[in-house]
Amino acid sequence: RASSMFVRRPLRSSSCNIARSIWSNLLIYCTKYSKTGAIRKHIAVNISYYCAMMTLDLTIALAGFAFVSQMSPGPNNFMLMASGMNYGWLRTLPHMLGIGIGFPVMVVLVGFGVMQVFDVVPYSFDALRALSAAYLVYLAWKIATARPVDTDGISTNSRPLSFIQAAAFQWVNPKTWAMAVTAITAYSPPERPLSSVFFIALVFAVVGTVTINSWTVLGQQLRHLLRTPAAYRSFNICCGLVLVMSVYPMLARGLQ
Repeated sequence: RASSMFVRRPLRSSSCNIARSIWSNLLIYCTKYSKTGAIRKHIAVNISYYCAMMTLDLTIALAGFAFVSQMSPGPNNFMLMASGMNYGWLRTLPHMLGIGIGFPVMVVLVGFGVMQVFDVVPYSFDALRALSAAYLVYLAWKIATARPVDTDGISTNSRPLSFIQAAAFQWVNPKTWAMAVTAITAYSPPERPLSSVFFIALVFAVVGTVTINSWTVLGQQLRHLLRTPAAYRSFNICCGLVLVMSVYPMLARGLQ
């Protein structure tokens, strides 16, 4: 049984059945509710049930967790800050959208049970760990070796992450794995109705709009403090070192 390198997950007795854990809810909609009206009625009942369980206190707690976890320093935020400084807000927009959309999608898939894949496929977590470490080191090198911005305040020797690259990065980011699994485990009922999974993803998407813009704007404003090429290089090197440091806990946990 593969052990998670990101979070300690509770054991599931039905982990061998991937199809059931991932697609069970979708199959119910495709088979049992074949008519559009029945689907609409079932969705309404599902949402009403979850809204009755999701009290105001629990919603505030979920929003607070989403804000703190997304606002705290991590690979995504340091990369946004570096991109905001080197490329500006407009050129960083695809990177921002990739995180803002890619992570809620990841939350939904985790809610459907995608984590069960790692219990069934041998060494899948080891492969993901190696891929995560290698990609984080590569991104750290790109940031650390980025040239200082030109006279217009825009770096011309490289490009910011695209939408697809930023969205795909969520799947090799240790922090986003921990956030997604914790949110689904703590704020969704045991039966994991679709309404609860989508509501949690929606909260992260809304809160993420604030946190993503905050880190990007922070990086953009640092241009006023970093006025020399040496200062820019020092800042980029520091951001690269922070990303490299984030690899160590992941590898150390995997060796335990």
